[in-house]
Amino acid sequence: MPPTLSGAIAAIGNFDGVHFGHRALIAAVRETAAAAGRPAVALTFEPHPRAYFLPHLPMFRLSDAAAKERVFARLGLDGLVVRRFDAGLAGTGARAFVESLLVRDLGLSGVVVGHDFHFGRGREGTPAVLAELCAGAGLGCRIIPAVSLPTMSQLPLSSPPAAPEKTMEPVSSSAIRTALAAGDVARANALLGYRWFVSGVVQHGDKRGRTLGYPTANVALSDCGLAHGIYAVRVALADGGIRDGVASYGRRPTFDDGAPLLEVNLFDFSGDLYGQTITVEVVAYIRGEERFDSADSLIARMDIDAEQARAILAADGVPSML
Repeated sequence: MPPTLSGAIAAIGNFDGVHFGHRALIAAVRETAAAAGRPAVALTFEPHPRAYFLPHLPMFRLSDAAAKERVFARLGLDGLVVRRFDAGLAGTGARAFVESLLVRDLGLSGVVVGHDFHFGRGREGTPAVLAELCAGAGLGCRIIPAVSLPTMSQLPLSSPPAAPEKTMEPVSSSAIRTALAAGDVARANALLGYRWFVSGVVQHGDKRGRTLGYPTANVALSDCGLAHGIYAVRVALADGGIRDGVASYGRRPTFDDGAPLLEVNLFDFSGDLYGQTITVEVVAYIRGEERFDSADSLIARMDIDAEQARAILAADGVPSML
């Protein structure tokens, strides 16, 4: 740890998505650190523990290491600590996790965790165990309860007209993945507190888009669970420019039914993006992926999609991390 972070107070977690629930931990660690006159940091782990233990299974991550760093940089922390998750850490017991990692290696003076935080070999450590071990090691420990946001319950069709009842939905990475898999971008972004985004290198494709009047920047996404369909997007280019656009994510059923690919058409743009890394912010879902009988019918629908995307982007007010 650099001297400037000596005695830091850390929010600890995997932080996949750095969503509204995680944001409660960040707010708490900043508040606690300010009161104690200490630096505030986040402590996270790479690779994700599930990817370490089950490398053969696909995993839809909401944010990779670079995406987490981008979001954390906006949250007013003094530092971000990324601990490699390896065999040594996987085999570390709960007590050693506190005494060796948190105290000896990182020199922390306190921690903040969520209500469901588990740690140590075989997930033997619970929030209660952490609080006890921290007390014995002279560390402060703060446990944050679950965070929920309102959602609207569905009324039976036989019910008389009435205002929908507001219920509360716990904020979790799983809930966000489920929303994105259903194309419910609005709900996913509400739970995140910002527009969900992905990054990737623009690769060569079959150049079909330019013959249709919609040239695209194509990006392959690894283990992405986003619903196949058409989306309004904003894109950060390698030169720092931000462009509006419309994107398709899917298998192109009208043409080849190939591997899933994100194809982004940037409005009013011309240039060579091949080999550059772009970041695509998913703003809204427009429609599902369809198979068209002809290129002309596809182009007609793409014209409508582009106009809808322009209108959506002009009105959208969800915070951006670009």
